[in-house]
Amino acid sequence: MAIAAVGQLCSTANVSVNLTQCQRLVQKAAAAGAKALFLPEGSDFIASSPEETARLARSVEESEFVVGLQREAQQASMHINVGIHEPASGGRVKNSLIWIDEKGVITQRYHKVHLFDPAVPGESKAVEKGMEILPPFETPVGRVGLSICFDLRFPEISLSLRRQDAHIITYASAFLVHTGRAHWETLLRARAIETQCYVVAAAQAGPHNKERSSYGHSMIVNPWGEVVAKLNGDYKEPQIASAEINSNLLARVRKGMPLHRRVDLYPKI
Repeated sequence: MAIAAVGQLCSTANVSVNLTQCQRLVQKAAAAGAKALFLPEGSDFIASSPEETARLARSVEESEFVVGLQREAQQASMHINVGIHEPASGGRVKNSLIWIDEKGVITQRYHKVHLFDPAVPGESKAVEKGMEILPPFETPVGRVGLSICFDLRFPEISLSLRRQDAHIITYASAFLVHTGRAHWETLLRARAIETQCYVVAAAQAGPHNKERSSYGHSMIVNPWGEVVAKLNGDYKEPQIASAEINSNLLARVRKGMPLHRRVDLYPKI
């Protein structure tokens, strides 16, 4: 067994302040004995417009936020999963989720596949969509598959990760308040149950600016669909919740409720 921590903060357009918040979360996770800390989508910043987003985005080599977290990971000997922005072509950015190992090295980089476009202009105006589902990779808390926020509404990505033997699926998020109230926990538990994976969902919480607030309620769900760690949505300060990732439980759930998919009737995902 190993302990995973899920972090919650309220990012703004002030990158330095956001880094300080995340550094506090690393310290809290280390004190809890966590081997890995999962942080939300857009932890580096949440801007008030597409133009500000493009202006604030930096490459990982030039980002004070990323470099600062690499240093924290190395000092705490902890793996960190964190959502950031990277520059892209045409004045847009990439909504990325990176994995920093305990030596401070970026070993994985996922770009958000499903963009959030319920209104005009939507995320597509500012963000370049990802074109790849990354295969799960080994970590001290199990085989991790990466996804971001709106990806949660599409079970195909989690089923693909499960077929590749993911143990944990992440949903680094900044869910809106009204959609969070309606769907957040239900969708997270459904993804855990149908994949028989742990689901780790780090979420932004509280008001980022005058135009945008996030729902919070970061949580960890086990493969039986039980919420084993959870934070609330009343943001006051950066917080963590933690839980043991129990590989024995994962094996028992998969053995006791085998899911034999009928790929003779529908495509293998």
